[in-house]
Amino acid sequence: MELQITGKNVELTPTLRQLIEHKLGKLARHLSNIVEYKVEISEEKTKSPEQHFVVQVTIDSNGTLLRGVERGKDLPTAINKVAAVMNRQIEHYKGKLYAKGRGSSFARSEFKEEAAQPPRKVVKVKRFAVKPMSVAEAIDQMELLGHDFFLFFNADSDELNLLYRRKDGDYGLIEPEPG
Repeated sequence: MELQITGKNVELTPTLRQLIEHKLGKLARHLSNIVEYKVEISEEKTKSPEQHFVVQVTIDSNGTLLRGVERGKDLPTAINKVAAVMNRQIEHYKGKLYAKGRGSSFARSEFKEEAAQPPRKVVKVKRFAVKPMSVAEAIDQMELLGHDFFLFFNADSDELNLLYRRKDGDYGLIEPEPG
């Protein structure tokens, strides 16, 4: 397990590092296959003193990324808040695994052997022409088609983008980034 801590406009003291290691170390008890923690701490000049410090944590659990960002009036407060957020995300993630039958409980492992599911496979391939359009045009197209997502070539960025409808009714846009 690797822990990377970076600071922007913040001095990373040994006490601060120890606090982060202590808080995030507790998360490993709930999720054993954590490969890497990335912690980014920054101090921002905001009008609200309650949002002065920002702590962002990204956890890599064998390819599954969990991310949390929290703000606070001081670093210990922000670290405690983001640790609580990450704890909730881990519990949610573990709940999904158990719901899908991937949990490690004894009862589930017996059930999984009896009713083994065949591996999922691609059963249909769909091809379509992708024309350049703006995000607004893509939203209109998605609404006209009645879909929850829409793949399009963004004329502004010259890249393929994925537009999707969020649970709150707004839209999300996924833009590829070289990795």
